[in-house]
Amino acid sequence: MPRAAQITVLGGGSWGTTVASIAAQNTTTVLWAREPKSVAEINTHHRNSAFLGELDLTPTLRATTDLAEAVSSADVLIVGIPSQGLRSVVAAAAEHVRPLVPVVSLVKGLERDTKLRMTQIIEQLLPGSPVGVLSGPNIAKEVAQGRAAAATLAMPSHATALIVQPLLRTTLFRVYTSSDVIGVEAAGALKNVYALAVGFGDGLGAGDNTRAMVITRSLRELSRLGTAMGGRAETFSGLAGMGDLIATCTSPLSRNRHVGFELAKGRSIEEILAEMRQVAEGVKSASVVTELARQYEIDMPIATEVDAVLNHGQPVEDAYRGLLRQAPGHELHGTQW
Repeated sequence: MPRAAQITVLGGGSWGTTVASIAAQNTTTVLWAREPKSVAEINTHHRNSAFLGELDLTPTLRATTDLAEAVSSADVLIVGIPSQGLRSVVAAAAEHVRPLVPVVSLVKGLERDTKLRMTQIIEQLLPGSPVGVLSGPNIAKEVAQGRAAAATLAMPSHATALIVQPLLRTTLFRVYTSSDVIGVEAAGALKNVYALAVGFGDGLGAGDNTRAMVITRSLRELSRLGTAMGGRAETFSGLAGMGDLIATCTSPLSRNRHVGFELAKGRSIEEILAEMRQVAEGVKSASVVTELARQYEIDMPIATEVDAVLNHGQPVEDAYRGLLRQAPGHELHGTQW
């Protein structure tokens, strides 16, 4: 009798653990994490309290700190390592990964030095493996609580997506398929920068009308860059685009919105990040997004103002005043904010 397919998830943060717990409902699943304490807690008490509090995980989920053990039997590899550390972990795992194993990235970020998407890095390190991405409006704690949610699984071929899809879905976690890996991945990486911008406005008490305006124009801005990068326009109106943008810009559990909100209250970025256990990917991605905007010759005033606050000492109040000085053009075809 053939063994059940094994999924290995790299990364024991909130989302990696949540996806591993979902997968464990469907098939044999191993979670690799760095922290021995977290691994022991998952194996003994079926919880990862450092990231998910007292929420219970699927009892059959097994965790390990041994990277080679975790990946050597994987039939599907899922990568949930923060963007700036992904390359080193996948490189260390590469010699133990079997050829042609499908790989799915959960990471919503861009590598700062190279400006590469995570799937591009994985393709470099695991040549021959089909590499895709799972992305959508997924606040980890809500999904772990069993609240209804959905995501898009984009793989290079639809046939591969159909193989992986049933391993990652449940009755309440719906997984849709796509072949637009670039669009789904770009949307997930870019939206974090705009959640910071919404956090700025919320922290300044700008109001609901302003929040709606910034979210709407942010979607237009990230869609223009995402399509220039090779994504399909329709992807940005879907779960990975509009859906994820709304969730990240409005949820009190959003890390990026939280950072923007606290910056607007006058706190320093160093102070805010020091008290956070998890990574706010938009902080690292903002400068990369503005570099990509210059590379593709796209005007992106919202992202530019966020980068100015994070990396060039501009006060949050001046960022909003700068946006309001922008002359509005045609809503759909103009280049101005």
